Amino acid sequence: MKKFFRKVNEVWKRIVLLFLLLLTFSYAMFQGGFVSWFLFYSFVPFGLYAFGLALYSLKEIKAERVYTKQDYNAGEKFKASITLRRKIPFPLFFAIAEEQAGETLAGNKDLQSAKTMIFPGFKRIFSFHYSIENLPRGEHVLTGIKLKTGDLLGLIEKEKILKDENKILVYPAYQELVYRTVSRHFDQGMTASKERVQRDTSMATGVREYQPGDRFSWINWKATARRNDIMTKEFEQRQSHDVTLLMDCAPDPHFEVIVSFTASVIRAILRKGAQVGLLTSSTERVAFPARGGESQQQQLLYHLAKIRDTSPVSFDRVLEAETFLAQQSNSVMLVTAQLTKELVEIAVVLNQRNEAVSIFLIKNSQELSTDTEKNLRSLTSARGIRLVMVHDGQFPEAFSEVNRG
Repeated sequence: MKKFFRKVNEVWKRIVLLFLLLLTFSYAMFQGGFVSWFLFYSFVPFGLYAFGLALYSLKEIKAERVYTKQDYNAGEKFKASITLRRKIPFPLFFAIAEEQAGETLAGNKDLQSAKTMIFPGFKRIFSFHYSIENLPRGEHVLTGIKLKTGDLLGLIEKEKILKDENKILVYPAYQELVYRTVSRHFDQGMTASKERVQRDTSMATGVREYQPGDRFSWINWKATARRNDIMTKEFEQRQSHDVTLLMDCAPDPHFEVIVSFTASVIRAILRKGAQVGLLTSSTERVAFPARGGESQQQQLLYHLAKIRDTSPVSFDRVLEAETFLAQQSNSVMLVTAQLTKELVEIAVVLNQRNEAVSIFLIKNSQELSTDTEKNLRSLTSARGIRLVMVHDGQFPEAFSEVNRG
């Protein structure tokens, strides 16, 4: 329907333009004299240009967007250069060009100001530039360039969205921090966290006699033949501090800080050489088993770049129905901005079957604890749960506090 009315409006304007040309010509013919013919000849150039513009199609103009890189971190500056090319050099006295984006950037103030007036004239190639000072986290789609032009009298207006779709991925902002292993904590003191011993099967350090439980692939056949007894390879042993992060995705004004802190912890754990897993329940539940390496970091940060605080239930109810941790024996970190008694009780249950459970309570930079949170702090300490308050902009202090006990 909207398109139909637009077409009717275009046809109506052309009829009005033709009527004005005929009207001025008739006036000059019947009235005669210098003034009437002056009016007619003065209006003819504008009328002919308007007719030419009405016949000129903006579809032949092609847009190209150039920017420096594909991936950004939240808060970085985005710069783009838009180049418009056309084959027919029809004179355009002015044009208004505006960047078009998807929902995630539609309300951005910088993008709304990415609207400029250009004066192409007879040029076949013309361009403009714009920037977004602080990119928000997410996967953003730039759909095209909206180009609008018209004649000098405003009788004919042309508008077209020139398709040129690009996607930019903005990862969460992060802070550099040093990860320290979280230990169990009780009122009587701290106990060392259980560390799983793992064998690095890529490096054999010696041989030993076969023991029940050794794998068949570990047998050293040369040593077995020499000693006439089954010998297996001895591998380098290393201790593991694997961690599973559970992030609260319920609607909350602190959500961006939650995501940023989670991303910072993931990078710190993987840089330490440990393995990390992640569980989120937003629009849908997503679980990543604990793994290490660059590919795991890329996968987790990509997930955090796109996640939204759209969980239909509270964090404690998500954990209550969760079975993902049943097969896990890793340290568990709960990242949330809403501390409740129900959440603490769930954390106590998790603490009984996992190595250690910590709750990281996210706050704004100057935000203080509520009375309820102060009361729950003593409860968590008595139950062996570490509660750490994390302020925005002070992420490194979270693990120095863990280390202090």
